Amino acid sequence: GFASSFVLDERFGWGQGFDVYDSHFPKRGETMRHRSGFWDQFEFEGFDRRAGETNARAYYDTDELWFPEWDHLGTPWDNPKSYEKQNPVNFVKNWKTPMLVIHGGRDYRVADTQGLGTFNALQRRRIPSKLLYFPDESHWVLKPANSILWHETVIGWLDQWLKNDN
Repeated sequence: GFASSFVLDERFGWGQGFDVYDSHFPKRGETMRHRSGFWDQFEFEGFDRRAGETNARAYYDTDELWFPEWDHLGTPWDNPKSYEKQNPVNFVKNWKTPMLVIHGGRDYRVADTQGLGTFNALQRRRIPSKLLYFPDESHWVLKPANSILWHETVIGWLDQWLKNDN
């Protein structure tokens, strides 16, 4: 993948480096966790979004302040243009891609209301979507039974939207 280039592109370019998983499917799909809201504007046939924010300013509802301040070169009040330029909520009108939204109720890094906000926006726009919510998980899905459900749901979602019709 492009993980290391994505980190730099995220801070200095936003939108230039990401992983597209298309080696097994003729259609393009994408999986992203945490800061995926910006990518929602791009066209994929299937999208799996885990623990991502809908509103960049919502980071101040969490204990995760270092990353947004580093990514945006300051606070929202010191550099508001950077936060607004990549704020996912500003791109909801462009969303078209079916999306699986996954979030944990004990995620203190990205509040669960961000996942619910994404799902609600998708539903209001009548974009095919599904919410997988783990009330007893944090930013990571660690419990064995939940992990099995997570994997089955992600694979099923990608199969639904990316497999050949043949």
